[in-house]
Amino acid sequence: MPKLVLFDWLVPDWPAPERVRACVTTRQGGTSRAPYDSMNMGIHVGDNPAVVEENRNRLIAMLELPSVPLWLNQVHGCTVVEVGAAPAGSEADASVSRTPGQVCAVMSADCLPLLLCDQAGSCVAAVHAGWRGLADGVIDSALDSMRIPVREIVAWLGPAIGPDSFVVGDEVRRHFIKEHSQAEVGFSPGGEGWLADIYTLARLRLRRRGVVAIYGGGYCTFRDKARFFSYRRDGRTGRMVSLIWLV
Repeated sequence: MPKLVLFDWLVPDWPAPERVRACVTTRQGGTSRAPYDSMNMGIHVGDNPAVVEENRNRLIAMLELPSVPLWLNQVHGCTVVEVGAAPAGSEADASVSRTPGQVCAVMSADCLPLLLCDQAGSCVAAVHAGWRGLADGVIDSALDSMRIPVREIVAWLGPAIGPDSFVVGDEVRRHFIKEHSQAEVGFSPGGEGWLADIYTLARLRLRRRGVVAIYGGGYCTFRDKARFFSYRRDGRTGRMVSLIWLV
């Protein structure tokens, strides 16, 4: 049996209402063997499905989740589903909930997990924002699905690949700038192309929609191997999960 370690997770530092609960797992505290060691949440990455299920059950028990999270089939798109109305495995990259006890969840291993709530604590959302989904409007789709005035939205940016590690080609930069000219500030020359700052790019999209309460950022999944999975760093690897729900 693999050595078990203490289950470790991040709690967002943001002024969310008391009704809102949220956290992000790290790679610590599960039962998966290398290269998925140890708290892998992804059933689709080649890990033993029974072990992943044990990790998920451990997550539910340790966090005392009110229900099983809605696990999505993420495809780097802009589809948003309602927890409670959509089945597990729905092809989507974001979910929303207005009902206490329903858990939104997105998995990541370099892409940006974005958590959203409103100041009244009536609606929450979890968003998976890789570069393509971010450029194509997944944040906009999530905000539209929440049906809340944007000035009442609070956002938190979870652990993603940092601006000194995210090398992209010129086509990625052009794609962002075509959609939003101000996105140019999210890129700087580096590596064999451009260094992309996914946190800056996400903040620009949020602010363009009128969201002003934006928190989080400052992590780097690529550089912090002890805490985070990173697809760009390791290739075959596990996934963290970002969760948000109402009580």
